[in-house]
Amino acid sequence: MDAAALIRAYLDAFNRGDRAAMLALLAEDVAHEVNQGEREVGRDVFAAFMARMDRCYRERLENVLVMATPDGTRAAAEFVVHGEYLATDEGLPEACGQRYVLPAGAFYEIRGGRIARVTMHYNLGDWIRQVQGTKV
Repeated sequence: MDAAALIRAYLDAFNRGDRAAMLALLAEDVAHEVNQGEREVGRDVFAAFMARMDRCYRERLENVLVMATPDGTRAAAEFVVHGEYLATDEGLPEACGQRYVLPAGAFYEIRGGRIARVTMHYNLGDWIRQVQGTKV
């Protein structure tokens, strides 16, 4: 599978809520660089992160655009996250089912046909304004 197809399969699995399929596409020592957070390493750590995300958020990625380097070692995706804040996440505003629409992107390193690094980026301030109901 080429790099762009790998990333599309990963993002399609995300949208289906198929966490097992997502995890199967990750290297065992995947590095996850959480937006405005710490680097986490390991497929099991990533699975725990996704479990927390699934508890707190319901999200769907739309308008997905995937780009990959010719050598297939790196890729990027840009998308719009359509979400609902279901349960309060630690250190963030109180959740009460708020909906949000947030442009986001991710950068990927690919090794041995698997995703070895996922780096997420979105505007946390914009997300907080949306869930708090304040205007930009």
